[in-house]
Amino acid sequence: MSKTTNKFSPEVRERAVRLVLDSEGQHASRWQAVMSIAAKIGCTPQTLNEWVRKAEVDSGRRAGIPIEMAEKMKALERENRELRQANEILRKASAYFAMAELDRRSK
Repeated sequence: MSKTTNKFSPEVRERAVRLVLDSEGQHASRWQAVMSIAAKIGCTPQTLNEWVRKAEVDSGRRAGIPIEMAEKMKALERENRELRQANEILRKASAYFAMAELDRRSK
């Protein structure tokens, strides 16, 4: 999840992307279509252009990692990091108790 609040609902995003893709032929370039639609829905052209790119990646029309896979990878990386931290804590605890046992035996 992003750290900023999403001003636009997923439905509005999908509709805006669909409008851009459907109206590309009516404009001289995709960027002009993006600027036109962005002005109508109240977002920046850069934001709408990013939504369009992500939609193309998710649909397979553009190279890249789909959002679903990116989120899954991020969750796995977080889990991996947490497991490494837990292992480090267990390793240190084991060493501590081993030293305590050696100290107890030597007395």
